[in-house]
Amino acid sequence: MDKQFLYELMENVRSGKTSIEDAVLQLKTEPFAEVEDYAKVDLHRGIRQGVPEVIFGAGKTKEQIRGIARTMLRNGQKSILITRLSPEAAEYLAAEVALDYREASHTGIIGPAHPASGLGTIVVATGGTSDVPVAEEASCAAEFLGNRVRRLYDVGVSGIHRLFLNLDAVMEASVIIAVAGMEGALPSVIGGLADCPVIAVPTSVGYGASFGGLAALLSMLNSCASGVSVVNIDNGFGAGYMAHMINHMRQKEDVLP
Repeated sequence: MDKQFLYELMENVRSGKTSIEDAVLQLKTEPFAEVEDYAKVDLHRGIRQGVPEVIFGAGKTKEQIRGIARTMLRNGQKSILITRLSPEAAEYLAAEVALDYREASHTGIIGPAHPASGLGTIVVATGGTSDVPVAEEASCAAEFLGNRVRRLYDVGVSGIHRLFLNLDAVMEASVIIAVAGMEGALPSVIGGLADCPVIAVPTSVGYGASFGGLAALLSMLNSCASGVSVVNIDNGFGAGYMAHMINHMRQKEDVLP
């Protein structure tokens, strides 16, 4: 269930297409579904948050991922996003359902993505090509949730002119996701240029003293540019989701009385 389902249900009650009793019965459906002994799928998350549950594939067996996806589909979820999905698990799932697997980001999509809407465009920028897998996770998540995304890859501070050649995209964005490893300087640079929120994503890319992304994380947390927030190391999905929420704030105003 999602908010769109809830609005349609209420409209059907108002128009007489659905009785109050039937509507109550649908809403009283168990808020979660237990999948054997390993998962409890949150069926009401779409109503509460606007986005149904997403499957985090890392640490789950391919059989568990299949079982969770089956439960979601059986309970009316039309589109499913799976992050950190291995090629082996993707091949296993594709034998049963139509799966759009994005190998660069290790994400899988079952069903259609949401139509692009929102305030404007989400720009996803990376410091280098090695940061692209995390950036693609952010981009794919944002696109799946219904956002227009523009990619600016390999525009890091070691060749800052590459970023300056794309200032139009930076200036026109409604949200920017800046993904970088090493010293993590890119979000500060972009934060000093943009008039929109900047979501910084540190990556685990770098040599030994980068400490698996900790150096970039601390650098981003200490950014002197205003309007920069930070998600966890390699958390492209978290950045894409947050950017989606920011890009759809006006829609919330439109639907509230």
